[in-house]
Amino acid sequence: MRPDRRTLLTAAALVVVLGAVAWTFFGPSTPAPASVAQADGRRNTLAGAPLPSAEAVRLADLDAPRAKPSEATRDPFRFQARASQAGVSSPGAAPVFAPVQTAPAGPTEPAGPPPPPPITLKFIGVVETAGGLKLAVLSQGEGRAPMHGKEGDIIDGRYRILRIGTESIEMAHLDGRGRQTIRLTGQ
Repeated sequence: MRPDRRTLLTAAALVVVLGAVAWTFFGPSTPAPASVAQADGRRNTLAGAPLPSAEAVRLADLDAPRAKPSEATRDPFRFQARASQAGVSSPGAAPVFAPVQTAPAGPTEPAGPPPPPPITLKFIGVVETAGGLKLAVLSQGEGRAPMHGKEGDIIDGRYRILRIGTESIEMAHLDGRGRQTIRLTGQ
């Protein structure tokens, strides 16, 4: 029985792939890069050249007295070379620009009183009694018991229920500072 040509090509391709995989995992590997210093203090060399020596640490310089910054020259947001004292920059330094003072465009109108704080109650739902009276059920969160009331009732000593709908409730601050519609979904 003579082997088919397609079978021979498949077997040859399989041998090539297995050889490439074996070469990748078991072939010659590149050595790891040499470390800067070995544990016993000897220095390694990379490609035959000695490594440069590190600069000596000068701990005595830390105890040397330093000049205190004055308020006139201290600018923590400056990232360029220092300008000369006369306000003229030295040659090659970045130019110094003075801040531009702009005059107001015209008389500004007062902003008015701040808006009232939002009503933080959550509208949970509506309960209808046997007599047809609608009661709104409200939650303040914080683990407290839910509150309920009908139209015109005062809730939590701060808010008045103005209107109860099927999907929303309209409430107002007692001092008349503002109204807010609270939807059944929470706000």
